[in-house]
Amino acid sequence: MEHWFGSLNTIELLCLVLALALALGFEFVNGFHDTANAVATVIYTNSLPPTVAVIWSGIWNLIGVLTSTGVVAFGVISLLPVELVMNVGSAAGFAMVFALLISAIIWNLGTWYLGLPASSSHTLIGSIMGVGLMNSLMNSGRFMDGINLAQAQKVGLSLLISPVVGFVCTAILFLLLKALVRQPALYAAPDAKKAPPWWIRGILCLTCTGVSFAHGSNDGQKGMGLLMLILVGIVPGMYALNSGTDPVALKQLTELSQSAAPILARHAAGPPMELAAGAKYLGAYLKVRGVYSPEVFTALAGQNTEIAQRLAGHASLAELPEDQRGPLRTAIYFTAETIGKLKNSHQLSAEEAATLGNYKTALEKTTKYIPVWVKFAVALALGLGTMVGWKRIVVTVGEKIGKSHLTYAQGASAELVAMITIGLADKYGLPVSTTHVLSSGVAGSMAANKSGLQMGTLRNLLLAWVLTLPVCVFLGAMFFASSLLLLSHFFGLH
Repeated sequence: MEHWFGSLNTIELLCLVLALALALGFEFVNGFHDTANAVATVIYTNSLPPTVAVIWSGIWNLIGVLTSTGVVAFGVISLLPVELVMNVGSAAGFAMVFALLISAIIWNLGTWYLGLPASSSHTLIGSIMGVGLMNSLMNSGRFMDGINLAQAQKVGLSLLISPVVGFVCTAILFLLLKALVRQPALYAAPDAKKAPPWWIRGILCLTCTGVSFAHGSNDGQKGMGLLMLILVGIVPGMYALNSGTDPVALKQLTELSQSAAPILARHAAGPPMELAAGAKYLGAYLKVRGVYSPEVFTALAGQNTEIAQRLAGHASLAELPEDQRGPLRTAIYFTAETIGKLKNSHQLSAEEAATLGNYKTALEKTTKYIPVWVKFAVALALGLGTMVGWKRIVVTVGEKIGKSHLTYAQGASAELVAMITIGLADKYGLPVSTTHVLSSGVAGSMAANKSGLQMGTLRNLLLAWVLTLPVCVFLGAMFFASSLLLLSHFFGLH
């Protein structure tokens, strides 16, 4: 490890430590901001003592993180500007990491202090967009080139639809429950001095477990993606490639690279483009304004040649010299992302598209991985955060959304819908907000029960939800510009 860190100067090493601390700090804040929603109903209904509920939720968050696929993590990363993702160890790369994490933490702390269950997902994505927009404005003068618009629309749609799903589905589920299960105890407000019947406690503990697991498998991935972005960019010799890639998979990757070569040559405008020029060309193509041309295949052919040459004669990625791992990852990144954008291209036959699609999948297995220690670190940060600050959010969810106190059935309905919604989003690689789904679910159950809604609280919640994105875009942009100035002019980073 000393060998890898030895290449960093003092300023770079300090920036690395600070970046990792901020990434874990974001997850810590996420813990008492978002994970608190998972324990809100079991604590509020006295189904579990607070300490037991928080520890139990933390354990299932950990299990959710450890069993997650990483798809959401890399989906969030894909929102970032390509040139910054590829150069995290530069002044601009460090500025990007500091800006998006500091702005996200500031907004999360502010809304938590006011007891507002705002979305950590919205917060982080807004900060990422702010960084991208400012980076584009400073480099090219064009504002909208700074974000992956297609991915942003996909993520934005999932964040907008999930609260509606939470409200409507919880209302329907609650009404079905009232019609089918005629147990008055289930629809009573919690007794502050005693626990509910054992069967009600069992239901609420089960839904709390499900939401905690789903939260870990979805929200926890955002922190994992940021940690990997930092590690890959600053110590590529150690983390650029998954050195544990199976030798059989590596052999298959080499064969797929060879199969892809004639396809790329068939559509290329000429001989393979030189590596650096090809990377620059593909970086522009992957942006929102990138337009298809035969030169895309020419550039892609150059990247594929680089991959084939780097892998030749190696049975394991661990055999690669450390100074070759970063360049190989760069070639893999551009190749996989470009194939992903070309997959619906009319220039490709069905057979060609299938071959390149298999190649893309094999490439991503070497780079899109999460070490176990990173998963444990994120899970620990989430768990510790939940233990520190759950009270404010629990009171808001239990007492301040509806005009009457949350009942057992309402809490169970909201959590069951949240668990399923987040689980489905995780399957399809979409980052959704635990906060939005659960709190809108509680509101839906109150509306279905004709309990009435506290319009003051809903107005504040809606205001926080509406303001989160623009405020975090602004904060991300301002922190990026100021961090870049500080790192480049005062600390000499380039």
